[in-house]
Amino acid sequence: MSLSVPGKAARPREARRRRGGREGGAITPYLYLLPFLLLFLVFVVYPVGYGLFVSLHRWDLLAETRPFVGLEYYRNLFDPETPQSQFFWNSMKNTGFFTLISVPLLIGASLGLALLLHRPIFGRAFFRSVFFLPGILTVSVMGILWRWMFDNQIGLVNAVRTDLLGLQPLPFLSTEGLAWVPVIVGTVWWTIGFNMTLYLAGLGNISQSYYEAAEIDGATPWAKFRFITWPLLAPVTLFVFVTTVLASFQLFGQTLVITSGGPNRTTQSTIQYITEEAFSNNQFSSASAMAFMFGLAMLIFTYLQFRIMARDARGEG
Repeated sequence: MSLSVPGKAARPREARRRRGGREGGAITPYLYLLPFLLLFLVFVVYPVGYGLFVSLHRWDLLAETRPFVGLEYYRNLFDPETPQSQFFWNSMKNTGFFTLISVPLLIGASLGLALLLHRPIFGRAFFRSVFFLPGILTVSVMGILWRWMFDNQIGLVNAVRTDLLGLQPLPFLSTEGLAWVPVIVGTVWWTIGFNMTLYLAGLGNISQSYYEAAEIDGATPWAKFRFITWPLLAPVTLFVFVTTVLASFQLFGQTLVITSGGPNRTTQSTIQYITEEAFSNNQFSSASAMAFMFGLAMLIFTYLQFRIMARDARGEG
């Protein structure tokens, strides 16, 4: 007859329960991530993979066969004799020009507004709302508004020039170079409120003790901005710069509505030309190749600017 020690048989069961609980706890986080993973696979991985597949074949919706052509459509983008190469790189140049002009304006103007509206002035909340509200408009509404304002004949800008200043009207929408004015000015007016709000949040996180110490030392307003405000806003500036550049590269609706890419394709953005190549010319393979080249350029540029700006934000540059 064997004697059992009380509680001894229960210990293995408790150990197994604890082990099972730990194993279940290890799986639980992945179950929460599963819905996002499924959506990521369906809406990101699959479209990218399918687009790459299309760019490597001669894709025709009406054809029974779609032969594999390899990198033919990618090579066409580097052949100066092909219209795809000419129009694609022209649109890349247009997009780069828009980015080069609009990004400094959006960062500088939004920072200036944030500095003004951070002060305890009368009507501060009202003016913050006024500058932020245009951002809630759709791109089509914004484009129609600024197309009307810069219309060659009945636009508000030309009405002011002729009626108040006695000047001749300028054909903004049909003149190369001038067509960029309503696009850039309209974009700055439309999106400046978002960057201003980010800078306002950054300014609110700076302790006033820094400025009080600077005043005791006799620092000028410029010295306070240069040695306190600007360095402490470096992380915000990094975020604003990266997001603004990415948004500027994705220029599409403004030029489509305001100028239709004209005159003579001088304001046609890259995404606008890719859309034209796919849905107007029915060249889906060529458009897919352009989209991948454009995406690769954006990735490289974003990586480089993020490395440079992050290094400066850490004080290493």
